[in-house]
Amino acid sequence: MIHEHHHEHHHHHEEEEGKGRIVKVISSAVLLFAASVIEHKTAWQDWQYLLLFLVPYLIVGWDTLKEAAEGVLEGEALSEDFLMSIATIGALVIGFLPGAETQFAEAVFVMLFFQIGEMFEEIAEGRSRKSISHLMDIRPDTANVERDGKILAVAPDTVKVGEIIVVRPGEKVPMDGVIVEGTSSLDTVALTGESMPRSVNKGDEILSGCVNLNGLLRVKTTKAFAESTVSKILDLVENAAESKSRSESFITRFARVYTPIVVGLAVLVAVIPGLITGDWASWIYRGLLFLVVSCPCALVISVPLTFFGGLGGASRKGILIKGSNLLDKLSGVKTVVFDKTGTLTEGVFEVTAVHPQEINENELLHLAAHVERHSTHPIAMALRNAYPDEQDDCVISDVEETAGHGIIANVNGKRVAVGNSKLMEKEGAGWRTCHHTGTIIHVAIDGVYAGHIVISDRIKEDSSYAIASLRDLGVKRTVMLTGDQETVAAAVAGKVGVDEYHAQLLPADKVNRVEDLLAQGTLAFVGDGINDAPVLTRADIGIAMGALGSDAAIEAADVVLMDDKPSKIALAVKIARRTIRIAKENIWFAIGIKILVLLLAIPGLATMWMAVFADVGVTVLAVLNAMRALK
Repeated sequence: MIHEHHHEHHHHHEEEEGKGRIVKVISSAVLLFAASVIEHKTAWQDWQYLLLFLVPYLIVGWDTLKEAAEGVLEGEALSEDFLMSIATIGALVIGFLPGAETQFAEAVFVMLFFQIGEMFEEIAEGRSRKSISHLMDIRPDTANVERDGKILAVAPDTVKVGEIIVVRPGEKVPMDGVIVEGTSSLDTVALTGESMPRSVNKGDEILSGCVNLNGLLRVKTTKAFAESTVSKILDLVENAAESKSRSESFITRFARVYTPIVVGLAVLVAVIPGLITGDWASWIYRGLLFLVVSCPCALVISVPLTFFGGLGGASRKGILIKGSNLLDKLSGVKTVVFDKTGTLTEGVFEVTAVHPQEINENELLHLAAHVERHSTHPIAMALRNAYPDEQDDCVISDVEETAGHGIIANVNGKRVAVGNSKLMEKEGAGWRTCHHTGTIIHVAIDGVYAGHIVISDRIKEDSSYAIASLRDLGVKRTVMLTGDQETVAAAVAGKVGVDEYHAQLLPADKVNRVEDLLAQGTLAFVGDGINDAPVLTRADIGIAMGALGSDAAIEAADVVLMDDKPSKIALAVKIARRTIRIAKENIWFAIGIKILVLLLAIPGLATMWMAVFADVGVTVLAVLNAMRALK
């Protein structure tokens, strides 16, 4: 609750700040206009005008002045806040030098414009993410522990190692342990991304975060809650977020080099000719002019806007990119790593082949669907979907399900067994293997083998196209990682055409694989399960499937594909590259015009208004260019 509340509060605070800035800008603009009118109509003392203009100046510039002062104290003197502060304070004060004009309105105007730029920048930045609260969905809230013959619901972190906990059907497994009694199947998708439920019996290990599907289990805990798999995964995500520092935005890097040079030149322009001619006022004025022109206003506004446009254009195409710094990375992706289930494949099971013996296909499916009629297993669902019409006069009785083997039922007096090869051996039926990859379900009638049905995960239609188009864009390697079996992985990898694949990986193994690949250039990881959250966070760019993906994956990802089409990744890279190109055009254009005005400023041909307009005009043109990124 506290965590949630804090999160809400923080978000609220950001919104308040945004609103506050708009109010400041508008009120300051109104007061600036009023002050300018008064200045024209009256003949006051300069210091009275100064006080008049200080009101709008401080309303709009207070934050900038404060930031600049903090920067100076922390030794980060040359920030753009500092540039703006010096230029505007200089313009306010210059009128008091002998023989100089007052520049009050200009000073306020420059500061006002700077704040408008900042406002754009904030909107464009997009809200930051990485609140991992949604991941808590896989963290169980209680554990049912047996103490003194009673079953008590307690907080999982109070359960000691070696105690017996009871996990009922439909509940999450709260901590790692070994099954002492019961059989069931577990939904492990959340942890391993493996879409086939895993059958477990007495003596098997069981991991926290799985969901118990159908049987009652008694589990002896082997690890404390803090050491359990779920806690480890949550931990991985939280730490990965820290180990991937935010790449500095271009502007920050640019300002670091640009600002000291500009300040140095401005000082030279003001001091050296001033010493020679003794006409301090006009040379200091030119120095300040120099500062105003060199203020990277057009850049500050147009570059984030270009990025904003790129993000907007992408979102129209169903690609959500969670921040402008990601476009930079996306445009230079070298390696793309895919999770298999739900990313390259549909994550939905269907019957892909039916190989009967002695009876026809329809009959085989019919029997299997009847036997599996009441099972909650995804395989049973696939069999039922393959044979949907259940309205017939078959009599079904004595249904018995053996976890880890299959189901036996009596259909019209025949004993029909549907399950894996272990069940066939128990029934004494001579089963055959199949050359198709997937999960193979065997059927026997009265102990005689009747054939098998292959169920597999369908590969998405555009998976191979997605990989081909990434290759066209110059992506060096495509890799597939999966928790699934080697045979299934090999078949999928062959069909979609990835460069390499690794199978039977646990979440931690995936993180390790990605760590190894990270060394070879910018890496994007595409996944959709909770188990992918740590990897999504660790990669330079995490891309999640939005429609099918888990909340945790969508939270941890940097890019979300709303329609689950892997081919959108190539489109995202294209959009990113185009956006970066437009941003670069703006940068060169802005710098070019500035240099021109600066050259005019030195012989005194430029005025403060011209300087401001050079900045503003350039900004408007740059903003119009930035709008192209929306297309």
